[in-house]
Amino acid sequence: MDWNKLAEALIPDKNIRPLEEYEALYPERDLPKGAKVTRLAPSPTGFMHLGNLYVAIANERIAHQSGGVFYLRIEDTDAKRKVEGAVEVIHSSLKYFGIGFDEGAELSGNYGPYYQRQRAEIYHAYAKDLILRGLAYPCFCTEEELEKTREYQTENKLLPGYYGEFARCRNLTEEEIYENLAKGKPYVIRLRSQGDVNVKHTFHDAVKGEITVTENNQDVVILKSDGIPTYHFAHAVDDHLMRTNLVIRGEEWLASLPIHIELFKVLGFRLPEYGHNCSIQKIDGDTRRKLSKRKDPEASLTFYREEGYHPLAVRTYMMTLLNSNFEEWLLKFPDKPLDEFKFSIGKMGKSGALFDILKLYDVSKSVMSRLSETEMYDFLSDWAKEYGTETQKSWFADRDYLLRVLALCMGVGGKKRRKDFVCARQAMGLLSYFFDASFAPEYSFRFDKNTVRAVLEDFKKTYDPEDDSSVWFNKVKAVADAHGFASDMKAYKANPEAYAGNVSDVAEMLRIAVTGLSNTPDLWTIMQILGKDRTLSRIDRAIGAL
Repeated sequence: MDWNKLAEALIPDKNIRPLEEYEALYPERDLPKGAKVTRLAPSPTGFMHLGNLYVAIANERIAHQSGGVFYLRIEDTDAKRKVEGAVEVIHSSLKYFGIGFDEGAELSGNYGPYYQRQRAEIYHAYAKDLILRGLAYPCFCTEEELEKTREYQTENKLLPGYYGEFARCRNLTEEEIYENLAKGKPYVIRLRSQGDVNVKHTFHDAVKGEITVTENNQDVVILKSDGIPTYHFAHAVDDHLMRTNLVIRGEEWLASLPIHIELFKVLGFRLPEYGHNCSIQKIDGDTRRKLSKRKDPEASLTFYREEGYHPLAVRTYMMTLLNSNFEEWLLKFPDKPLDEFKFSIGKMGKSGALFDILKLYDVSKSVMSRLSETEMYDFLSDWAKEYGTETQKSWFADRDYLLRVLALCMGVGGKKRRKDFVCARQAMGLLSYFFDASFAPEYSFRFDKNTVRAVLEDFKKTYDPEDDSSVWFNKVKAVADAHGFASDMKAYKANPEAYAGNVSDVAEMLRIAVTGLSNTPDLWTIMQILGKDRTLSRIDRAIGAL
């Protein structure tokens, strides 16, 4: 076989340069010893999965802690899946959660282009070299022929794929190849695998530890009929030339590891360190399954932005899934920046990470409670501009008023911060009773209407917004006594049957009348914020509803 002639016939790309020039164009990076070069390499589908954030955080932390580089590469070899604006979605989504790239697509960098479809010339050069060395060949099999092979393998319970006796084009003669080319038959370029599935090796996975890997014997496609590489081939060439030395990726890629090991070997590249992180799972009834973008809204990063989870809360929660010792560190140093935590590949889980929305709630409450009222104002304002209703957007017109509301609802200045807010959407719902346009009470009084009406009428007669909290409460107690409710809790506890209820029941009637809720922050402060006219108007409204 004249390999030179075949290589020219199969890959007539005149832009190809000698491999030495590509090696010189993308030299070894000048980095500190032990520095890791990691990457995120999504397809431009426009959908960012929680798993993308999971992997991104791990790669970003490992790279930056070691003094290395974290870059973005867009694996767009499958044109059918490409969505316009997808790269902007990737950048904006990850930026929201505090993930930044050092170089990559739509950024500067000396190792680009960072879009695979723009690197065709490079892939052609390395594929041509494999043909020259007899390690790749053309395959003219049609989809129908390949499908018949798959059916036969399935029926006979054989290993699926293109190998051995099923690799029909592997041993075509020179005459047969040129005859097919002369007929204009479309072809792909396949690897001529040197592997043996009966041979197994021990492989060190950076996450899972020692695993057993079977050699690859599949003659996988490396260049498709349009000259664009497959993921397997493109990623090997790119990771080498971009000088990636650590690849943290999902465990679904474990099945492809034998192919990747062989590709790096035949290409003469140093194999990067691989770590396959566990999938994110959730409890579904009595079973545990992988988080699904089709079934689970929380699988999409868009969900967290639309609901208004604070980015620090989501990132903090993801760290609890990523490193087993993170929660212990967080308890010791709750106020330290997350980047001060020493991320460790060895502490990443080897089995499925369980996503728990209730745990996210708890983490989010803690993060939100540590914000100042001005930080909360800015966060909610940004959320409302993008996802809020027109009514909610109007709340931000009076900054001072809303800051007073937030200070109360967050417990600012108190002995202990309140932890009522989970996310922006929920927080906005909790704040709605402070605004007339969104005040829509569903009164639910526990006492008969006549009693409630009498209590509210009497309170109105004595209410004075100039009263401080102690004078105000003494007036509430006086109303309680006047209607058979105990103002002295000790007396009530000693003989509850002697009273219609106690002063807290009277306070609840006032609370429901003014806010529509039975549980709120300090009622005196709420009335101070609402002001006299609004407070009395709401009490009148409640009386009218009885």
